[in-house]
Amino acid sequence: MTYVQGFLLAVPEARKGEYRQHAAASWAVFRRLGCLSVQENLGVDGEPGKLTSFPQAVKLEEGEAVVFAWMIWPDRATHDAAWGRIMSDPALRAEMGEEMPFDGARMMWGGFEPLFVAGDGGQPVAC
Repeated sequence: MTYVQGFLLAVPEARKGEYRQHAAASWAVFRRLGCLSVQENLGVDGEPGKLTSFPQAVKLEEGEAVVFAWMIWPDRATHDAAWGRIMSDPALRAEMGEEMPFDGARMMWGGFEPLFVAGDGGQPVAC
């Protein structure tokens, strides 16, 4: 069963290009380690809500945009093995870029099993 790693974070708009380069470098590593696809999406619509919202979840600041993204893995075991290699191999982390162009303290992520999938299943998209 496929495994989905999802995440949400805030990226300074001035660093959007840098973030895209970070995402591309990370994809090269994740792909080699078995990831099937990744999609990173920059928020263009989404106001703070009364109780909760994407902007509130990441404590969005002036001049930032929300990134909502996910990675599709063939299964959880492949994901876990890949993540273990990345965390234990400084060369892989360096290839992805040591400095993150966003505040990692305001990032959230989690792993999910698909409940309902329709369409193409989430093929990689180049922007």
